[in-house]
This record gives sequence, C-alpha cells and structure tokens, in this order.
Amino acid sequence: MIFSKTHTMLAASVAFAGCLSAGAASAQDATSATTLAPIVVTGNADENPKGAVKGYVAKTSASASKTGASLIETQQSVSVITRDQIEAQNAQTLGEVLDYSPGVVGQPYGSDPRFDSPSIRGFDGRQSQFLNGLRMMRTFGAASYEIYGLERVEVLRGPASVMYGQGNPGGLTNMISKRPTFENFGEVGVQVGSHEHYGTFFDVGGPVAGSDTFAYRLTGMGRKAGEQTDFLDNDRYFIAPALTWKPDEDTSLTILTSLQHDNPSTPSGLPAVLTMNATSYKLPRDFYVGDKGFDRSSRTLANIGYEFEHRFDETWTFRQNFRYSHFDWEYQAVSQARIDRADAGMIDPRTLRRSALDQDEMLNTYNMDNQLQAEFATGGLEHTMLFGLDARYFENNTRSVFLPAPGLDIFDPDYHQVIGGTPTSSNHVLSDLTQIGLYVQDEIAYENWHATLGLRHDWARTDSHAVNKDGVVTAYDQRDSKLTGRAGLSYLFDNGISPYISYATSFEPIGPINRGTSGGVVVTAPGAPTTGEQVELGVKYQPEGFDGFFSAAVYDLKQQNIVRTVSPGVQEQIGEIRVRGLELEGVASLTEGLDLRAAYTHMDAEVTDTGLRPETVPQNTASLWLKYTFQPDTALEGLGIGGGMRYVGSRYGNAANTLKMDANILFDAALTYQKNGYKASLNIQNIADEEYLSNCGTFGCYYGEGRSVMGKLSFTW
Repeated sequence: MIFSKTHTMLAASVAFAGCLSAGAASAQDATSATTLAPIVVTGNADENPKGAVKGYVAKTSASASKTGASLIETQQSVSVITRDQIEAQNAQTLGEVLDYSPGVVGQPYGSDPRFDSPSIRGFDGRQSQFLNGLRMMRTFGAASYEIYGLERVEVLRGPASVMYGQGNPGGLTNMISKRPTFENFGEVGVQVGSHEHYGTFFDVGGPVAGSDTFAYRLTGMGRKAGEQTDFLDNDRYFIAPALTWKPDEDTSLTILTSLQHDNPSTPSGLPAVLTMNATSYKLPRDFYVGDKGFDRSSRTLANIGYEFEHRFDETWTFRQNFRYSHFDWEYQAVSQARIDRADAGMIDPRTLRRSALDQDEMLNTYNMDNQLQAEFATGGLEHTMLFGLDARYFENNTRSVFLPAPGLDIFDPDYHQVIGGTPTSSNHVLSDLTQIGLYVQDEIAYENWHATLGLRHDWARTDSHAVNKDGVVTAYDQRDSKLTGRAGLSYLFDNGISPYISYATSFEPIGPINRGTSGGVVVTAPGAPTTGEQVELGVKYQPEGFDGFFSAAVYDLKQQNIVRTVSPGVQEQIGEIRVRGLELEGVASLTEGLDLRAAYTHMDAEVTDTGLRPETVPQNTASLWLKYTFQPDTALEGLGIGGGMRYVGSRYGNAANTLKMDANILFDAALTYQKNGYKASLNIQNIADEEYLSNCGTFGCYYGEGRSVMGKLSFTW
C-alpha cells in the first residue's frame, strides 16, 4: 500500500509538472513579442533564504511564501533564528532555540528530550513542525531533531494552511538543514556540560575533488548525557550526509539525508501536593519516579530526500521537494499516575501512585511538494505567481499497553520493583493519512505597494483500525476537504518602514467524537475539521543605516469547532478559542560586534464558551539577548561576552484553570574566545538556578531546567 501511495504521488507530480510546463511554454510563446517591465527586487537580494546568514539579522524567509520573499514585503509575522544566534546561545533543543522569539513559549511543558513542544500564539505547536518545508509527522507530536544539523529556524505565526495544508491557526516552525556549498570549510570540536554531558561534533564540506558541479557536506555529532532527573539518559548519535549537483546556473539538485539514534526518557511528573502546593515536604527537581529495571528507550529517525530546481527562462522556474522519513521507537517507562484523581496521585501521604507504559511505534511518512513559479509584469504590476501541488502520506503502526505499577515511597524509594501484570488498558492502532493540496499564490508589486493573494484546496483522508485489550475494534474512514485562503497588503516607504494588514484562514481535521454509549459500546461520529481565521495589523522596519529588522503586530485569532465534553462520555463541537495579542520584536547589529534580539508578547486568550484561559498560555512574555565581540586591533580581540533574560508570565496547567504556575524570570550568560580558527565557549543557562514549575497538568508537575553549564572547544578552517 505504501508503494501504491508513493506511485500516486509521483504520478500526480509528473502530471502537474508536465501540464504547467506546457502552460509555461505556451505563455512564453504568447508573450515573446512583449517587452516586460523590469522587476525590482528590494531587501537583501544576495541572501539565500535557505543558506547561512552572518550575524542575527535575516532579510528573507523560505517559509512564509515559499518564494524566498523578503521579510519586509511579507504581510505576516515571521522570525528567523540564524545559525550564529543558535551558536551564541549554544541551544541544544528546538525549545531553547525559540526561547527568545515573540509569540512563542519554547518549552511550555519543561525540558523534555523526547519531544519539542512549542506553543505558538497560544496553540500547541507539536503537530506544526516542518523540516525543509515538509511536515514532520507523528500522532503524538514530532520527535526532537538534532539542532546541530540546522542552518536556521523560522517561525511563521498565524494560519498557514494556504501554503502547508492542514494545521492549527497558531503557526508553524520550519527547521532548515545545513546544505553543501562550493567553498571548502570544516569544523570539529568537543563539548562537556552539566548532567554528565560529553559530546563531539564535526561539520565538513565543499566542492567534490576535481569537480565544479558537485559539492558535499557531512555533519555529525555524538553524545553521552543524562538529564536533570536522576537515572535518565539522553544519549544521541547523528549523521547527515548531503550532496548538491549544479550543472549550470539554472539547475540544481540537493540530496539531504540524516540518521539519528537516541534514547530519551520521560522527565518525572510529580504530584502538585508535593511541589506546587507542598506544605511540610517538597520533592526536589532531580527526583526519579521510574524504575531502573523497566525503563528503556531506543529510537531511530531516518530521512532521505531531495530538493530539485530548474529555471526554464526569465519567467518560469520549477521546484520539487521530496522526503521519506522512517521512525522506529521502542519505549517503556514508569511515571506518575494521573493527579486529577480524587487521591491527587497519592496512595498515602508518603507513597506515589504510578503507572507503566510499554509502547512500540513504527511510522513511515512520504512528503512531496511541487511548485511552478512565474515572474512577469502586466502593465505596471509585477507578479511572482506560485502554482503548487503537494501530497503527504503517513502510515502509523503503534501499540500501547498501560500496566499497573507499584507505588513509590518518596522517602525510601525502591527502583527495582516488579512491573507488569494484567494490562489496565491497551490499544493497537493501524492508521494512514493521505492529504493532497492544490494551491496558487500571487505576490503583486505596484510602485511601493505590495499585495499577496493565495487560495488552496485540500483533500484529506484518514483510515484507522484500532483494537483494545478486550478485542473491541474501533474503525473509521474519515474524509475532509476544505478551501483556505489569505490576503495581505503593505506599503513600503522609502525610509524602510512598511505597515501591513492581512487575513488568513486554516483548517485541521480531527478524529471521530464520542456521542455517548449504547449497550455498553461507545458510539462515535465523524467530527468536522476545526477552522481558524486571523486578522493581523502590523508594521515592519528595515533601516538602511545599520543592520537590523524590527516588527510590531496586533492580531485577532480564532479557532472554531473545538471539541468539548458536555457530559460523561458525550462530546460536542461547541468550543471556540480566541486569542488577541501584541508582538514586538527587534534584531540588530548596532555597532561592529554588538548583536541583539529583543521580544515582547501580550496574549489575551480565552475559551469563549467557558470564559476560561487555555492551558499553558501566559498573558505576557519578554526576552532580551545581547552579545558583544571585541573587534580586531583592540586589546581584547576575539573575546565575546553575552547575556540574556527570559520572562514567562503566570499560566494555567489545565483546562479547568485550577492549577496555576507562577511567573518566572531566568538569566543566561555566554563567554567566548576565538583566534586563529580555535574557539572556546562557556554558556550558562538559568544562572541563579531559579527553581520553578514549567507545567502542572494531568500527569503531574514538571520542574523547569535548573542551572546548566556547557563548555565547548572547536577548530574551524
């Protein structure tokens, strides 16, 4: 079945390319006698939207429009975190990369090496993560991806269904891999840090010997590490070979592959009565809830894909991006039982109630995106039109078994108990998801005016077959289709200021919803997709006197058809979430050697039918990062000093708004020294070692990361 789906995707892409190429040739013949007006490109014309950026200030984005449009002409909020900033902060996870971005809570559930779980404009971003513009698929949220293999990370805030299909309206993150260049380079180094972290890394590449049309890159890392919680492992091995073939200036093919193996474990959730609401005794951050003889984790993520581009002439360019991903995870863990029980997760005042999970996942994902771009003029209007057809097939084979686990004495823990027995519940799911989307976008420029218009229609189908421990089969075949769109208008003043307004919509299919029981059997019915819409007003500023980019945006964002439980076992789609917010962001190089990034966010979020605030959504967040590097011919040449502040306001950990975490403010620092290719760095996160709770929810309270220290030594050439 996998091969038939792949064949369908390839056939569709070939047909799409053939039809549009024929259309391109016809259009070229029809206009060959017409002299087109010159197309004026503003912004940083030399910046590759998928390539390296010197410093922190990016001027283009590969994610917002898929055409590499400049940020100043994009009528949507976009943040680009460059490799230089990632290195300066020595970010190890996607959450850490996003901690200094507006509209984003990078780690709303605390530090969890298994997953990256950012929240974007108040919406869960676990299912909205992309790698090189293609979605990373997993039923429970995308697995974490190695940050050392990335060139930049882009955050697109607001509905993005027009370009990317189904998804929530908060936005998405797009991780862009390192790729080959036709200049020789290399880096090798070692890293040592907190929680017994020992690692090494390398990144080498350049033109293939004896060739001016092939370039390669090989990026890799390995580490042995623990976690803040005692007895947990966080080892990882990563290798990413890449090859580019560029026979001429109009054609390129880049093959991107990666293989990642790691063993992340569950951070310990702890009862609120022993953390948030503790009176006589409070459990420490490193307290381990699991069992040494039972807990294990082994997973492998493999990717192989390509990016092909061919420019036919001055008008038409065709691109095709493809990736196959395979994910295999064998996982066992003992953890805190649900704390929303009457006993709050405690058997008695000194004994934790626990549960065990034994889970195997085998996932396959095929992604393909075909694009035909046309650049032309009609009268005084300059157009960049994009025609697209993308397809996605996701196959999920997951077995989950929940087992009883004996309680754990918090004062005399026994980590070698017998785990198992009759399963409390189990589920074996075989499902596949197919999505095909057809989209068109026109970026129009007229003098200083810029407009973007886009439409897309998606067809999505989910087939699922699940068997529980009693042999009861639950099966459904759900089909959804939806038209989404966006429109934006901006005016670029000569001084670099560009106010804009935009409107965008989104949709996201959901599974069946429970309608009650009949004869002891749960009755389900297909659920309608959730829908989202947003109006955004903003202004961007790209100064000419120095390297910088500043933006401010206000927005009104809604998601409808939220599923709510109206009585035990009965659900209805009656909910709506509304988020109104303000975002401010500035990134700049003010003087030679001084880089900064600053952000502030205010979010007024509400579940409109209940008046409650969505979980994990703070009303205010703010951040500031500064780094100064002493310049050549100064007494401290090569020395760099950096520091940052991260503030996350109070927020609720559950939908009922009964568990509330206090606000926290954390401080980070960096010290670097670089000379003759050698570079040494020392990064400290949460300098004051502030103890705080990042989340309190159904399965307990999770401490945020305490003070961590990381030292690195590398040599580059």
